[in-house]
Amino acid sequence: MRREHYPADLNRVPAHLTLFRQLPPSAEGELSARLAQVAAAPPPRAAIAGIVDLGGGTALRVVSDALEAIHAELAETLHGLLTPQDQAPWRPHVTVQNKVEPRLARQLQQQLRATFEPRPLAVRALATWRYRDGPWDKVRDYPFRG
Repeated sequence: MRREHYPADLNRVPAHLTLFRQLPPSAEGELSARLAQVAAAPPPRAAIAGIVDLGGGTALRVVSDALEAIHAELAETLHGLLTPQDQAPWRPHVTVQNKVEPRLARQLQQQLRATFEPRPLAVRALATWRYRDGPWDKVRDYPFRG
C-alpha cells in the first residue's frame, strides 16, 4: 500500500511503526542494549484496527497492549532525552500515504473504509535509523526471537 500511495520521491524508508521520532546520538548505546533485551521476547501481538486521517495523508491505526508496554518502558528508560513530540501520547499507526492534497487523502480513506476489516499485524523486529538531512540509514535491526 505504501509503495502504491506514498509519493515515490518521498518514500525513503519501508512501511514502519514509529516508536520515537528523534533521539539524541548519545542515547544510542543504552537504546541498543534495551532494544536487544526487548527483542529477546516473543513478537508482540498487534492488529490493524482502522483507518486514520492525517490531513494530507492516510495511515492504518495499530492496536497492541504489548507494543504500548514496550513504548512505555522505553520512554521511561529515555526519560529526559525525549523531544516534546516524543513525550506526547503515542498514537501507533503505519503511514501509507503522506504529503498529498487532502482531497486525495480523503479519497483513499473512503476507498479503504469501504472494504476494511480489522486484521492481525505481524511485528517482526525493532530497528534504529539515522537521519542524514534527506536520506535515512538503517543502523540496526533487532528481530524478535522469543
